[in-house]
Amino acid sequence: MSEALKQKYHNIVSQKLEDKQLRKNLLSVMDTLKGNRKKLIASRFYDWEALREQGKTLKQKNLAKLDTLLEKFESKAKENGFIVHWAKNSDEANNIVLDIMRKNNINKILKGKSMASEETHLNAFLKARGLNPIETDLGEIIIQLIDEPPVHIVAPAIHKNRYQIGEIFRDKLGAPLESEPEKLNEIARTHLRKEFKDFKLGLSGVNFAIANEGAIWLLENEGNGRMSTTACDIHVAFCGIEKVIETFEEASILNALLIPSATGTPATCYNNIITSPRKEGELDGPKEVHIIILDNNRSNMLKDSHYYRALSCIRCGTCLNHCPVYDKIGGHAYLSTYPGPIGEVISPQLFGLNKFSPMLDLCSLCGRCSEVCPVKIPLAELIRDLRSERVGQGRKGVVGTDSSTQNKAEIKAMQSFMQIATNPKKWRLLLAMADFLLPLSKTFAPLIPGLKTWTKYRELPKLNGNLHQKVSKMQGVIYE
Repeated sequence: MSEALKQKYHNIVSQKLEDKQLRKNLLSVMDTLKGNRKKLIASRFYDWEALREQGKTLKQKNLAKLDTLLEKFESKAKENGFIVHWAKNSDEANNIVLDIMRKNNINKILKGKSMASEETHLNAFLKARGLNPIETDLGEIIIQLIDEPPVHIVAPAIHKNRYQIGEIFRDKLGAPLESEPEKLNEIARTHLRKEFKDFKLGLSGVNFAIANEGAIWLLENEGNGRMSTTACDIHVAFCGIEKVIETFEEASILNALLIPSATGTPATCYNNIITSPRKEGELDGPKEVHIIILDNNRSNMLKDSHYYRALSCIRCGTCLNHCPVYDKIGGHAYLSTYPGPIGEVISPQLFGLNKFSPMLDLCSLCGRCSEVCPVKIPLAELIRDLRSERVGQGRKGVVGTDSSTQNKAEIKAMQSFMQIATNPKKWRLLLAMADFLLPLSKTFAPLIPGLKTWTKYRELPKLNGNLHQKVSKMQGVIYE
């Protein structure tokens, strides 16, 4: 891990903390999403915790036999008329899309929401080759117009309020300045209608891939996903290998956990279950459906008996909504496709610990993410364990594990701390010195390079160096 990478994280975090409008927007949206989720769970579910446990169990069961489920899904999907592709990494996945476009002489693709295609940076890949990827999800449209990546895995433009969106539409689309949500939706709808009239190729993600049926299940709220998958001649679906579930019944259980966790609503507006391309005699639907099954280091995650649990994620984003760090800095500060607690767990494993280890510091280990995860992924525990990987004390199996992630000065400091903390006399002396020196350090801390940065957003703790003496005098306490 280079100093330049650490400085890049430091700079963007500082920048986001200084952005008062960003923090105001995030706080408002996060509070709303958390409140909606809490009310819905209390009013609509009689045993939410039992449902979470069921979701956790079935996800882990499916991951345990994912190899056979993937083969079964491929077989059934082909029987249904789908064209199935396997992509080991981002380059292979992107080139599959490129080959489909070139083979059919297509230069424009309309995209429904797909975090997997964000992961592979498909848009940049296609643009570099003179092709035109167009987002159709409202949030994705907004950020594409200003050339930004998603700030959240469910709501990609939540860092912008309606007044800012109105200005974006005015500046980028030449629309009249509006701030009412209904009018902003109308502007986006009008903008997209002309694109939908003559497009040939549509792209989507996959929420659940049903192995027993060879079908895919897509969830959305805007209708653009249905347009992108049925009004075109060719539909391409990006599907991470972990999205494969054995039965519709199991997918329904996960769906019941996903939507309340993501938006605080009981169901999405549209549930699109696609079982085949257009059949003879049918009037609509694509003539071809391609499913790209993406690995991109997921197999490496799956083979680790500890970290594989992160593949249970159903991409609800509720860990982001409840994170006290995320709601201060937003998703862009993580410098990864996947931000927030789940991003801190999967980004180092998907893309390399040596490239994303600084994001592990963007966590207070408060444990909220683990408490609210609908499939009970122990996110805080896994983040802490990845920190061990970073300093060379873990299992050493994460992609990109090397000595570059280790800070020699930090390791030496912790070794010194261990020696003091495990020696009662040295520890008490240190506390006594701290009790005396801390009041003075408030004045001098800004002058000390290490403490200057730390104290910019924090206050030094209050310590009592004589606490052990007070405890020793308490009735019933015996020092041995």
